[in-house]
Amino acid sequence: MEVILKKNVDNLGYVNEMVTVKPGYGRNFLIPQGYAILATASAKKAHAEIMKQKSHKDSKILAEAQELGTKLEGTSVKIVTKAGEKGKIFGSVNTIQLSEALKAEGIEIDRKSLKIKEEPIREVGSYEATANLHKEVKATFSFEVVGE
Repeated sequence: MEVILKKNVDNLGYVNEMVTVKPGYGRNFLIPQGYAILATASAKKAHAEIMKQKSHKDSKILAEAQELGTKLEGTSVKIVTKAGEKGKIFGSVNTIQLSEALKAEGIEIDRKSLKIKEEPIREVGSYEATANLHKEVKATFSFEVVGE
């Protein structure tokens, strides 16, 4: 029995994949739970159209992510924070502050997609971070923490 998955199912497949399953599993679990629909001729045709549109959207999103990645790699960011006499920061620098500093530079990136390599940062200096912009695009950039 062929079904088209509507949600990710462990050990079976991902959204919008067409998979073959045993009839009982499809009829008694996947379809009633809303994880899949039966792959009839009309459903296959609609699935093909959805995949065509999705590939077009994905290529556009990928191009935007690559453009943002090149812009990000050429950017240097400064984070100003309170620090003691020997360069020790009161508290630590995290992805929230990094995201706000990038927003001030005109680059808007969600803080959850940022990863600081040497976290936690508790001293003044230069550091690196990675931005996960797309599943295929990751941009590494440097930023500097300076004391007031």
